[in-house]
Amino acid sequence: MSDFTSGFWPIYIIGITALSIIACGWLLLAQSKTKVKPGGTTTETTGHVWDGDLAEFNNPLPKWWMNLFWITLVFSVLYLILYPGMGTWQGVLGWSQVGQYEKERAEAAAKVKPLYDRFAAMSIEQVAADAQGRAMGERIFLNNCAQCHGSDAGGSRGFPNLRDADWLWGGAPETIRESIANGRMGVMPALGPVIGGDGVKNVVAYVRSLSGLAHDGLRAQLGKPVFEQNCAACHAIDGKGNQAVGAPNLTDQIWLYGSSEATIAEGINKGRPLNMDADHPPMPAHKAILGDGRVQILAAYVWGLSNSK
Repeated sequence: MSDFTSGFWPIYIIGITALSIIACGWLLLAQSKTKVKPGGTTTETTGHVWDGDLAEFNNPLPKWWMNLFWITLVFSVLYLILYPGMGTWQGVLGWSQVGQYEKERAEAAAKVKPLYDRFAAMSIEQVAADAQGRAMGERIFLNNCAQCHGSDAGGSRGFPNLRDADWLWGGAPETIRESIANGRMGVMPALGPVIGGDGVKNVVAYVRSLSGLAHDGLRAQLGKPVFEQNCAACHAIDGKGNQAVGAPNLTDQIWLYGSSEATIAEGINKGRPLNMDADHPPMPAHKAILGDGRVQILAAYVWGLSNSK
């Protein structure tokens, strides 16, 4: 890859661009002269004749057409002087895509700052009760969160439902804002190598028994002490979870990845998320992307989904 970032390529781009403009200018000059046979006044033809006497003359382009080409070349030269286009040359104006983006973003932020300031002075509960705040929060959610949690916030496999009262990290307004602003990264370690194949089967049976699912009673009894020794540190001795570390409650009927024996065994064996792959990424931090104002409004919208009256 270093070959594509060496000092040769800017020089190469400058050379190709300059030669292209010069070649176009030369071509226009060469084609602007009338083609006349030596010693005569008759314009020469291309040699193509139709219907006996219908010949194609080798005349230059019309002046108006030629002038359009010249204007294009002059514009190209002026553009390359003012803007980037010649290798590492930044142009007299110093314009860049990043600079333009930052400028437009700053202008947009300045326009909406009074509105965000008004919501920032309100509590999350008050923003959630405000019709304009809810509408803005919904649009922010659809643009930034729906890809994982769904457009209806109902979640999907590996991504929590935000409409119910079950929260991995807690559903208090400030906790939701913290989750959105700084992200979350709850990771379950792979315990298969630690407890072995039979241990996994026994823990699966015990975990299913906690939420009243069909299970092997004997394996559940054998799995309880294994669970208490290896899983209770996060999920608590009673299996009701620990929101401080994002460990889910295993005694309810809500399952993030599914409640089948195979799915639970997969989670115990390999951990969650599985190698932090693209299908199950951690919750990203949005503060740098959205800013405090949008985070406040988004937190109010998410909180309101499960607390609407």
